[in-house]
Amino acid sequence: MKTCIALFRGINVGGRNSLPMKELAALLEGLGARKVRTYIQSGNAAFDYAGGDFARLRGRLASAVMGRRGFAPEVLILTLADLEKAMEGNPFPEAETEPATLHLGFLASTPTAPDLKKFEALKAPGERYRLTRRVFYLHAPDGFGKSKLAAGAEKAIGVPMTVRNWRTVCAIGAMARERA
Repeated sequence: MKTCIALFRGINVGGRNSLPMKELAALLEGLGARKVRTYIQSGNAAFDYAGGDFARLRGRLASAVMGRRGFAPEVLILTLADLEKAMEGNPFPEAETEPATLHLGFLASTPTAPDLKKFEALKAPGERYRLTRRVFYLHAPDGFGKSKLAAGAEKAIGVPMTVRNWRTVCAIGAMARERA
């Protein structure tokens, strides 16, 4: 069994796409996940999973939510090793002391033609970013919600992305390691 992490996008935001975490845990268990734990209401779960076909698990999970709640969420499945690699690859370690300003955008796939010029056009003074094969790192000292780069990154990258701040990434990592 591998320790895995599910990152949901766009659930329990602004009263839309409601999915209680107890229900999410039950759905995961119904699909073969074991020792499921969730973190905050935005859709983060750590679990053990014997299967290796994460694309299939993502599809089955989205279908299960659709059947129960009437919407199919975007969900990414990572292994604990994937998450730890993303954390270790943080190009802005000095920003970790202000975890609300440091964000990791986990990509659904490797981008084939990101619009790098768009990044530069959207970037505010003081903002820093780095795009890797599967993670978009953003340090936005003036706030994620105010950042044009944060708002336009997914379109410029060209693949679906779900973002977590450093505090949440660390908490999810700790939760997953406790289970391992």
